Amino acid sequence: DLISLRNSIAVLPEIKSELGTACSEILIHLNDKNKKFIYIIIMKITIDCRMLGSGGIGTYLQSLLPFFIKNYECTLLLKSKDLDTYINISNLKTLLCDIPTFSIKELFSFPQSLLKEINSCDAYYSPYCNIPGGIKVPVFSTIHDVVFLDVKGLSGKIGTIARKWFYQHAINRSTTIFTVSQFSKERIEHHLKTKKVPVIVTYNAVPHWFKDGVEENISKKDTILFVGNIKKHKGLHTLVAAYKELLESDFPGKLMIVGNASNFRTSDDSISQELNSLPEDSVIYTGRISDNELKTKYAEAKLLIQPSLYEGFGMPPMEALTLGTNVVISDIPVFKEIYKDLPVTYFKTDNAEDLANKIKSAYNQKVPEFTNPYSFEKTFDIINNTLN
Repeated sequence: DLISLRNSIAVLPEIKSELGTACSEILIHLNDKNKKFIYIIIMKITIDCRMLGSGGIGTYLQSLLPFFIKNYECTLLLKSKDLDTYINISNLKTLLCDIPTFSIKELFSFPQSLLKEINSCDAYYSPYCNIPGGIKVPVFSTIHDVVFLDVKGLSGKIGTIARKWFYQHAINRSTTIFTVSQFSKERIEHHLKTKKVPVIVTYNAVPHWFKDGVEENISKKDTILFVGNIKKHKGLHTLVAAYKELLESDFPGKLMIVGNASNFRTSDDSISQELNSLPEDSVIYTGRISDNELKTKYAEAKLLIQPSLYEGFGMPPMEALTLGTNVVISDIPVFKEIYKDLPVTYFKTDNAEDLANKIKSAYNQKVPEFTNPYSFEKTFDIINNTLN
């Protein structure tokens, strides 16, 4: 058993150099008896799952979990809402933890009972950059982007300082930092002190179950879709300006914005005036919708428009392509990196006239056959090799 195996390894120092922190096969020669044994060392790892169901990070973790569970002896740190989903899976230990991420309690008074379980494992993995105080085993954490450090005005001075502290704290506490694009890696290394800690790119992907629940051969509607928010780096102002130009030439498509109108028509932002200037029947706000409803909107749209000025990866274009919808995206560096081998249409960033022209040319085009170079299996392989 594993305990006996660990005791055996303890008295065989000559093989310790062969042990990684992940799954390993160790071939031991016992010369005096002329026998061979193969010990399979299964890594014990705690995975922080408290962000399951929390937007993109939750999906990222949910997509990777089956690979972790298959390959490691896992202990999952779970909120009470997720406990029932995993509690009866064999060879899986679950720990209840409703302590908020990025909280004072997480940093300075994390329960000793949880720390004892965590520190009995070989490593701790987090899909984000929050790390509880008191962890003594190697930590592998994730910084998806540093948009709050790159884009001025997204938060106040204190908020920016706090975020930078958490990013640097994660780096200082981690054996390795993962991130989701080469662009994000370069920005992390630009803003933060990373000389002693490797930053490894583990690309994001569309989960294998993403198409579940979506009708095949769904009929297209005359809509162009925007999935984002009102923050300036999402580039909605460029799309609204381009859409105004299109309406002047009797463009048939309606602009569909995922979200509530009140979230976009704020009294203190210029985008509200731009949206209010559009004909009332030309813009559709979906309101709050489920993930399955969003997938249907993707599949029904003629185009997805992603006019971002900044992203760490940018998932909506990949999700739209997966569901058979063409995309028009800005030519920012990260999109040129991520989508270089995918059938997308680029427009000049922040150029409404060029965006309007690209929308016209791509509006009725079908998505050609393509092979997606990204998968969570590949992402996990990178993580697994790094742990090893």
